[in-house]
Amino acid sequence: MGSPANFAPALKRDTPVALRASSKVWLTAACLLLVTSALYWPATHYDFVNYDDPNYVTANTWVQSGLNWEGVKWAFLNPVSCNWHPLTMLSHMLDCQMFGLNPRGHHLTSVLLHAVNSVLVFAFLRQVTGATLRSLFVAVLFAVHPLRVESVAWVAERKDLLSGFFGLLTLICYTRYAQKCMAVECEETKAPETAAPVSWSATLNYLLALLCFALGLMSKPILVTWPCLLLLLDYWPLGRFQILKSEVQSLTAANDGLQTEDHGPSTARSSQDVNRLLLEKAPFFLLAAVFSVVSFVVQKQGGAVRAFRDFPLAARCANALISYCRYLGKLLWPTRLAVYYPHPGHWALGMVLLAGGLVLGVSALLFVRRRRAPFLLIGWLWFCGTLVPVIGLVQVGGQAMADRYTYLPSLGVLILAVWGAYDLTRRWRYHGVVLSVAGSVAIVICLALTRQQLGYWKDSEVLFRHAVKVTEGNYLAHNSLGTALDAKGQADEAIRHYQDAIRLKPDYPEAHYNLGNELARKGDIDEAIRHYQEAIRLKPDYAETYYNLGLVLTGKGRMEEAIRQFQAAIRVKPDYADAHFNLAMLLARGGRISEAINEFQAAIRLRPFDADAHNYLGLALAGKGQIDEAITQYRAAIRLKPDYAEARNNLARALELKNAPASPRSRGPR
Repeated sequence: MGSPANFAPALKRDTPVALRASSKVWLTAACLLLVTSALYWPATHYDFVNYDDPNYVTANTWVQSGLNWEGVKWAFLNPVSCNWHPLTMLSHMLDCQMFGLNPRGHHLTSVLLHAVNSVLVFAFLRQVTGATLRSLFVAVLFAVHPLRVESVAWVAERKDLLSGFFGLLTLICYTRYAQKCMAVECEETKAPETAAPVSWSATLNYLLALLCFALGLMSKPILVTWPCLLLLLDYWPLGRFQILKSEVQSLTAANDGLQTEDHGPSTARSSQDVNRLLLEKAPFFLLAAVFSVVSFVVQKQGGAVRAFRDFPLAARCANALISYCRYLGKLLWPTRLAVYYPHPGHWALGMVLLAGGLVLGVSALLFVRRRRAPFLLIGWLWFCGTLVPVIGLVQVGGQAMADRYTYLPSLGVLILAVWGAYDLTRRWRYHGVVLSVAGSVAIVICLALTRQQLGYWKDSEVLFRHAVKVTEGNYLAHNSLGTALDAKGQADEAIRHYQDAIRLKPDYPEAHYNLGNELARKGDIDEAIRHYQEAIRLKPDYAETYYNLGLVLTGKGRMEEAIRQFQAAIRVKPDYADAHFNLAMLLARGGRISEAINEFQAAIRLRPFDADAHNYLGLALAGKGQIDEAITQYRAAIRLKPDYAEARNNLARALELKNAPASPRSRGPR
């Protein structure tokens, strides 16, 4: 049986020995930090990508404004990409405050966060198990595994790193709390009359664990399964369940030649312990429940929850079973990794049955061996349980799986593998050599594959060309590759990839929208309008499509239709400053000056640094005879853009008109 470290009394060591051991641990942690940072350092020279990075940074004006009180309120009150994770958004704001839109600084933050998380994995496992080398090996594999690349190299996936950081701190603080509680319990067993209550430091660690858990949920709600993980840790390696203690005591008594016949009181005590441990986790479960509801509501309102519309329950369950096996496969043989794996819609029944048999078979086998090797079952349940929020039972988005989802769940498999290998070989004559060689080979392979995979994140074109190559039917990769090519001026090739995306998924509104944009630039307006209208039919809340359709209709002189499209864009997205501005221009052109003034003012509220909006609001106000107000707007435009010749001319005319004697023939600025 795997004996929890807490059952044995702590060994007293001489101070010099303890100091030397502590120094080695700190040196090991520092080396791990440096190696991890060096491995991922090339990412600091990479660009942003066009998938999700615009929503989080490059096209998000709130984030680009840096950390300020208004931005903090926005982060807590507004979801991004159908997710509510205010702490993640605040971290992006801080990066913009420090580095602006220089991608190097944003990537540097992600690399350092992952390096710190690797050290936290080592610190947690060493603290909870007392096994330094095995803990280090798990931490190194976690740090250098190719599946980590997506979370580290993708700026938009900062949420993985932050939730991992706070999730690991939660485990460390909880472990300290639990170990202090167990020390008190041991004292109660030895001398009930002299036992002290739980110390203030234990209470502090419990509260810190709860705080870190809340911060982790505000980074990414994938941590909602963490309370269950804490219970797993209570079983192994902490050994807080009374039934486990009874088993250890029975084994100890048997080894000492003692009789242990009556276990009645012990069994009753075990039930009390289980209830106490569950009650102890109640605040964690409450937080997890609240954040689960919030996440579901936000994602459903944002249109990301597609479970009932596109994927029936049977298809979701089938994909979940297949995904567990695919994740295991990529953990063991991490090749052909892609930023997006399209959902096939359905899987062959034979594959589903085989996957289900594998998952259930492994679970049953490890459950049977739970007493002799509890670390195997706990590692497996860690992996399976922490994947539940993202395994697809509630389908969010169109992907079948994602490498980034394994960031924390993979630790369970690594613990299972490392502790299992140690247990399997510990009676071998040269087990240390065998484990060292096998471990070194695994690390070297991971280092090589990670460097290779990291190179695919150089920019959007390289990333999505690789995704198209290693996956089938990847409509999203074709669409994103088209966007990358369009940004480089390769319009014809971009159009071909948009058309490929539509061929693979005819009901893909983003591809219709992008193709419409490209056709409009090439002058094929009628075909562009057709694709815009199809995108709107497929996605009625697509504000950008309404806006661009309004632009091309304006170019064709269909002003009333264009006005309706801009109004629709604003109805869907009230803070769409460009839509307010262009609607105001059309209203002014049509003589609807009062309405135009309202729209110009709305555009300025949303974007006060827009010199054009101030200038044209001044013209509209002058047209209504409000010369003083017009002068104020012209001056604001010039202050924002000192070389704005049109605003200076309009200001001169307005001042001339204001100072001129009243005359029926006088005319305002044009």
